[in-house]
Amino acid sequence: MQISPDKMIDRFNQTLGFVTSAEQTIESLPLKENVEALMSQKHSKPNVSHSQVSEMVKRLFGLTALKIHSLPSYDDQNFYVAPMEGGEYVLKIMNSADSKNPALIEVQTYAMNFLHKNGLPTQTALSATSGQLMSLEEIDCGYGCQKYLVRLLAYLPGILISKVPLTPQLLFEVGKTAARMDNILQKMEHPHLSVMEREKFIWSLSNVILLEEYINILDGDPLQEVVNSVLHQYKTCVIPKRSSFRKCINHGDLNDLNVLVQPRESDGYRISGILDFGDMNSGYYIHELAITIMYMTTEHPQPIEVGGPVLAGWESVLPLNEAERECLFVLVLSRFCQSLVVARYTVTLHPENADYLMTTSRKGIPILQQLWELGKEHVEQVWFQSAAEFSDRM
Repeated sequence: MQISPDKMIDRFNQTLGFVTSAEQTIESLPLKENVEALMSQKHSKPNVSHSQVSEMVKRLFGLTALKIHSLPSYDDQNFYVAPMEGGEYVLKIMNSADSKNPALIEVQTYAMNFLHKNGLPTQTALSATSGQLMSLEEIDCGYGCQKYLVRLLAYLPGILISKVPLTPQLLFEVGKTAARMDNILQKMEHPHLSVMEREKFIWSLSNVILLEEYINILDGDPLQEVVNSVLHQYKTCVIPKRSSFRKCINHGDLNDLNVLVQPRESDGYRISGILDFGDMNSGYYIHELAITIMYMTTEHPQPIEVGGPVLAGWESVLPLNEAERECLFVLVLSRFCQSLVVARYTVTLHPENADYLMTTSRKGIPILQQLWELGKEHVEQVWFQSAAEFSDRM
């Protein structure tokens, strides 16, 4: 499986909690320094051999690996492991930069287990023989010994949701699952839960106005006017209503690479896996819904038709209040703007990878333009009317 360009861009937000030698987090830096700090991380990705994997699985978890093969990952290293004792697992070796913030990884791991115990299809971490869910291993990957956090996660079968038709029923299930997930996360307790307060997190929908400092990256592009207009709407319409939003912990990245599906016995597909909790942050319920709609639109031939069934699924669990309904359209467009501006800025750092970095962003550009030109009133009418009709049919 190839990692999409947008996913590669999204890796920036998964490392914003790294601790520097000055005991600062990259997350506390502005976007420019934030991105450059991440891009300057040299040799942080592990490079572990199959024999080392076999040794770690035996030593840490008491399992004898019969089958091992590599799985794709942008800056970690993942291995499929089938042990003699039974079961299927993913050995996840975190990059050395992420490994410097074990509290954040601990909460993410705990969240996955907590959701699984409450009926959602998430990966769970297997306890090592020490009783711990993570082990900090010192490994020489060819550029000196570094420390890497190692976890053994349950393997989830399924195919990416982008590989199947996004029927209204499946979109309804996506919306329903997203709402259930945030509801469950809101009940979670953990001594390090405060690490979810990621104040300068560039992908949080609470931080959209951080894009203003970098809007000149779009100079000469007609899209600049659209982005400026969205930012204005965000400041004038969203921020004043934020006090009425209901708070929660967001997964924050329910995109096509993070949702697995399997065929139903009758017809259609069911959700079989929710992956990648690296973007978790303290936010609002409405943020999760907006992010989910945005990413699902990029995988649908008729983007405007996505919002209705996703919204119907969401409201089957958690009906929106008036302020949340009023701000949904602008928040969806705000997520498109975050993706566009961060992608464009990254291209200035790595122009040689422009085609790759902008592939997914380009897919979102015509959708952003279409939704903006149709306007808030029209799009909301389509979304809320189709959501109501879908709910009646259900």
